Amino acid sequence: MNRYLFKNIIAIVLVFFSFEACKSQDGFDYSPSNNQEEEILPEEENVSPTSFHDWAITPPMGWNSWDCFGPSVVEDEVKANADYMAANLKDYGWEYVVVDIRWYVDNQTTGHYNAYDNSTFILDEYGRYMPSPTRFPSAANGAGFKPLADYIHSLGLKFGIHIMRGVPKEAVFNKMPIKGTEKTAADIYSTVSECTWLQDNYTVVAGKEGAQEYYNSIFDLYASWGLDFVKVDDLSRPYHADEIEMIRKAIDQTGRPIVFSMSPGATPVEEHEHAAANANMWRTIDDFWDNWAQLNYSFEKCAEWAPYIQPGAWPDADMLPMGKFIRGERATNRYTKFTADEQYTLMTLWTMFKSPLMFGGNLPDNDSFTNSLLTNSEVLNVHAHSVNNKQWLNENGLISWTADDPDTGDKFVALFNGGGDGFVNTRNLLYRSGTVSRLTDGYGEQIDIDLPEGSTQLYLIVNDGGDDYSCDHADWINPTIYLDNGDSIKLTDLTWKSAFAGWGNVAVNKSVSGGSLNVKGTVYENGIGTHSQSIIQYDIPANSIRFKAFAGLDIGGTSQVGGATVEFMVSVTDPTSYDDSAVSIPVDLKALGFPGECVIRDLWKHNDLGTFSGSAFAPTINYHGAGLYRISAL
Repeated sequence: MNRYLFKNIIAIVLVFFSFEACKSQDGFDYSPSNNQEEEILPEEENVSPTSFHDWAITPPMGWNSWDCFGPSVVEDEVKANADYMAANLKDYGWEYVVVDIRWYVDNQTTGHYNAYDNSTFILDEYGRYMPSPTRFPSAANGAGFKPLADYIHSLGLKFGIHIMRGVPKEAVFNKMPIKGTEKTAADIYSTVSECTWLQDNYTVVAGKEGAQEYYNSIFDLYASWGLDFVKVDDLSRPYHADEIEMIRKAIDQTGRPIVFSMSPGATPVEEHEHAAANANMWRTIDDFWDNWAQLNYSFEKCAEWAPYIQPGAWPDADMLPMGKFIRGERATNRYTKFTADEQYTLMTLWTMFKSPLMFGGNLPDNDSFTNSLLTNSEVLNVHAHSVNNKQWLNENGLISWTADDPDTGDKFVALFNGGGDGFVNTRNLLYRSGTVSRLTDGYGEQIDIDLPEGSTQLYLIVNDGGDDYSCDHADWINPTIYLDNGDSIKLTDLTWKSAFAGWGNVAVNKSVSGGSLNVKGTVYENGIGTHSQSIIQYDIPANSIRFKAFAGLDIGGTSQVGGATVEFMVSVTDPTSYDDSAVSIPVDLKALGFPGECVIRDLWKHNDLGTFSGSAFAPTINYHGAGLYRISAL
């Protein structure tokens, strides 16, 4: 797109707000005086430095459009989910309705980002993104998100949006003015630390004249719409302390309670004090999706972050990829891949960790089982009110967490059957590369291995390199099987039996991010692009005797900060196969602080189990399943 034709290509929305027109109309209490007619942007009263923690005194609960609709959600879809929440979930504490990324791109229609040069951005005269009137008709004529926010507030719910850190490039290119100043967007930006995975914005440089005023201006706009929640992306990995502080100041100066969520993860643990001093929630991991490997990895991250849980400042284990996905980045017209037992594990771990709960599926498609997980008042009470939450045990895939009821002194105990503590069972692998990183010659390894006689399955596996799966773009270049008659077959000419990636979608003859297969500057025409953690399964002829490929790191990962480190593996047997039996997990009640008899209640089943003492309590937990119990002394 020719940036100098900006005003001919980009829709400019002229928006004029007066503070007198920005009064609260949603029925929520936004001021200490309970005066619902008070202006949203009072000049005489700013939020105190610590009062923002009170806006999320319990972990926020709601719905976010990302998992289900990617960057393409439209107004009717948002309203449908809000209607469903109000009718079915509001009474259980679910309240936020959040429009995720790129609501300002007029021609965004799929679950994957339009390229920057193929994106029609909507901005106002001050270089601030505005909602697409094509996707959000009520936003036409400069109304912004206020009509949609008013609708959501009328249901007794709260409204949120996603934004990217920084200032729009289109505002910089066209030197658009910063409201209330003599500066323009071109005076406050830097190309340093630009987002590596979405090219819409530049960094805002703290200390430059007009920089804080720009952030103030966008949050004044959001406050005038009636915003209650903001998720700011490309902020906490890498950790941008200066812009975090500018955003905190910008929210506070509006005078309106806006819960501040930082993304993506993993937020550095060493920044926990700064994060808690500025935000209400921050991500502990990269995008979380519906595969067991990522859920299993979350046990480690939740245990690491548990000491830093505090009211109003919540480590965030990411969204709940449950229910049905319509056109998401990694899921189109399908239901969650988590089994019922894995969904119990997900909800139980997030509950005991006190993570914010943001549901990712299309709520109107929920079934009764999904709703039973979202409306269990006993479990949600643990999520909201328990204290001293921590991992108690993690041995051989059997995991337990404990927490206290501050009102009764009861204990909450969660038990998990991990059923194998790794992404794959490495016992029967045919090939392991070891860690491949940017320190590896050529950024990859040549694979040339014999296949056992009679092999009919081939599994190509990419695991993370032990430092989580961020930026782990990986390519299988020229993957080929050789037959005993001298023939060969390119795997790219076969249709896989199943395939999944930890980010994006497995792709043939292109990278997982949609570009050319490129390993350390060499472009390849034939291969498979994926991202850890990934398993690709093929049916192969029984007379296959050999497999060859070059397994390398794609430039989509190596060009990013910290990316990529992976391990490539090959197997001819199911690498996810573990002993999938249920197990009995004994609980040492004395060690928990119950020297005498106690009564135990199963919170998921709403069932009193009876009286126990010593180590007599040993419930059976399904493979990849969980149980949650209240223990009360007699």
